[in-house]
Amino acid sequence: MFCHNESFNSNTGSRSSSIFLSRSGRCVCSLERVARIWKMASAETAAEHERILRELESTDTNCIGPTLRSVYDGQEHGLFMDKLEGRIRNHDREIEKMCNHHFQGFVDSITELLKVRGEAQKLKCQVTETNQKLQNDGKELLTSMDELRQCRLQQRNIATTIDKLTHCLPVLEMYSKLQEQMRAKRYYPALRTLELLEENCLPQAGSYRFCGIMSENISRLRTHIRDVSMSDLKDFLESIRKHSDKIGETAMKQAQVQIARDNAVTSQQQSESGRRIRKETFSGTEVDRTGSNPFSEKGSRILDVEDEEEDEIPGAHDLVDFSPVYRCLHIYTVLHETLEGYRSYFNQIVGFFVVEDHILHTTQGLVNRAYVEELWELALSKTIAALRTHSSYCTDPDLILDLKNLIVLFADTLQGYGFPVNQLFDMLLEMRDQYGEILLKKWNQSFRQILDQDNYSPIPVASPEEYQRIAGQFPFQDPELDKMPFPKKLPFSEFVPKVYSQLKEFIYACLKYSEDLHLSSTEIDDMIRKSTNLLLTRTLSHCLQYAIKKKNVGLAELVQIIINTTHLEQCCHYLEEFISNITNVPSDTINATKLYGTSTFKDARHTAEEEIYTNLNQKIDQFLQLADYDWTAAQGGGQASDYLSDLIAFLCSTFAVFTHLPGKVAQTACMSACKHLSTSLLQLLLEADVRQVSMGALQQFNVDVKECERFARAGPVPGFQGDTLLLAFIDLRQLLDLFTQWDWSTYLADYGRPTCKYLRVNPHMALALLEKMKDTSRKNNMFAQFRKNERDKQKLIDTVVKQLKNLIATNQA
Repeated sequence: MFCHNESFNSNTGSRSSSIFLSRSGRCVCSLERVARIWKMASAETAAEHERILRELESTDTNCIGPTLRSVYDGQEHGLFMDKLEGRIRNHDREIEKMCNHHFQGFVDSITELLKVRGEAQKLKCQVTETNQKLQNDGKELLTSMDELRQCRLQQRNIATTIDKLTHCLPVLEMYSKLQEQMRAKRYYPALRTLELLEENCLPQAGSYRFCGIMSENISRLRTHIRDVSMSDLKDFLESIRKHSDKIGETAMKQAQVQIARDNAVTSQQQSESGRRIRKETFSGTEVDRTGSNPFSEKGSRILDVEDEEEDEIPGAHDLVDFSPVYRCLHIYTVLHETLEGYRSYFNQIVGFFVVEDHILHTTQGLVNRAYVEELWELALSKTIAALRTHSSYCTDPDLILDLKNLIVLFADTLQGYGFPVNQLFDMLLEMRDQYGEILLKKWNQSFRQILDQDNYSPIPVASPEEYQRIAGQFPFQDPELDKMPFPKKLPFSEFVPKVYSQLKEFIYACLKYSEDLHLSSTEIDDMIRKSTNLLLTRTLSHCLQYAIKKKNVGLAELVQIIINTTHLEQCCHYLEEFISNITNVPSDTINATKLYGTSTFKDARHTAEEEIYTNLNQKIDQFLQLADYDWTAAQGGGQASDYLSDLIAFLCSTFAVFTHLPGKVAQTACMSACKHLSTSLLQLLLEADVRQVSMGALQQFNVDVKECERFARAGPVPGFQGDTLLLAFIDLRQLLDLFTQWDWSTYLADYGRPTCKYLRVNPHMALALLEKMKDTSRKNNMFAQFRKNERDKQKLIDTVVKQLKNLIATNQA
């Protein structure tokens, strides 16, 4: 039983054990799986905590809120706190290590600072003492400087005062002289003084109050002088009227004495004989001839000499002081340049002949027609002579125009009374030429002012109203420009509408003079067109040439001048229509004068084009002066020289401005610039001062020429066919290819053939350049890098030189 039980128990135990083992195995597997899961979770948690710690260490304190929130949202914040404390301890240990490492240096620095403190205190005391000395010394300097400033200020004020007085004293002296002349009644010199004072002295003095007062007094003084001179003349005439009987009596007495003397001389001559009789007879004849006029000065002097015993009888003219007449004549000659003077002159003449005509027609026998006509002819000749003389001094076109209107009224008035006035109208036609010359001088100043004040830039137009305003001044039509939105720019500058407006004003001025001259429409039209042609070909042409030739005119201004003159030339037919409209003479009338003055704009444009070519070449020369080649360089660079890059950039920007020019002008300018550049580069390479040229220098030069060819190939100006622009550099290209490729065999074999590869290479140029390359006077010659073959290369150069010389000699023979 016991055994059985034992057996039973053992069986039972074995089963229990197996069950237990199986269960424990499953538990172990579960634990291992849990351990692995926990380990993985811990690793992820640790990585996450490490990441959070890095963010805390590297992130700005203002942005750590989301980071901390992620810690507390998780389940391991306690573990994170432990890790955070561990990280803090690590940082504390590192800080402690760093402090311990730098502690001795910090202590040494403090010790040195303590030592320096005493020296710093001493330095501070020295600086303070030095500053105090400087301040004390500076006070004297400041005092001297202030005195010097005051002295300089006084000197400047004195200099300014002297300068102002230098300009004012002549005015005051001249005005004082004027006052003395007025007190002495020397009115004619006073007028000259007034003229000098008004035209020279007052403008130089400045705008002072006394100058203004003087200017206001000038007109009053002129009027006073005129009135005084006229008053003296009237007093003279009144005195002559009162004393005319005494003058006549004296003249008759003088004549009686003279006759008695003549009779006595005749009797004496008859009593003498021989040669003395003939001699004295001759002398008596001379006396008779010279002294027969009782009013002559010679007669009175002879009378006084021959009869000293008798009482002197004064001459009739000695009784009268004629100075008021001469003074009034001179004064009115100076003051006649006013319209009122002319009007008064004409009124007196008209009044006189109106009276004569009335007497002629209302009386019989008192005057006749022949007398009046003879009197009119005499007056007309005197009047025309006076008008020609006085009007020739006039320089004011408005005064000439007013005088013309006054003369026309004068002529029409007298013609209404039956007097012939054709000579007056002929004189007016003569004055028309003078009027035209005065207008040309005036318009010359206007054109000069317009050209000087122009900015030579296209006119910006911001609104349709502004566009219409300009279109009203100048007839311009461009459908393409009309389609463009505002703001936009007109192709021409301000001087185009201004010059066109001035041309129309000139035509109006010419028309004003032609009115009321009893001329036909054809004659008026012909006169206006001839005057306009003179204005274009002489005045405007000179002004344009002056504007083009000025020193400060650049390429942009010259381009704008070409554009402007093109538009002005195109508008000339509008001027012809304008003249036809105001004269009512069609422009296509037979024998009608044409506006050939349009050639003015062509000439100006051609001059501007030549100036563009010249200026471009000068600019190119200025850039080439900056070229600094190392002619002995061992190797060339891979980029173009700086000066050439700047030159190409300048040419590109310049030709971009040429887009508005006529195609041929832009193309010619571009071709001219490229040819000049090519020629200048070739001259630079063959210059006598360049005594040696290495292959490296040629390579760099070749790079620069390629840059020029790239510019030409890019087509800076449209219109060239193919590689036409490249032909400007063909001479350089073939010469450089010959040397860089060392293709002498081809050159020498094909020379002279039309299909020669190096047709443009002159043997003289090739020889000159080759002579520069064979120069071995310096160490860094072209074959320095081939030292083993230097002799062979030198021999090759010598051989080529000999062949070139033979080739030249053969062609010359």
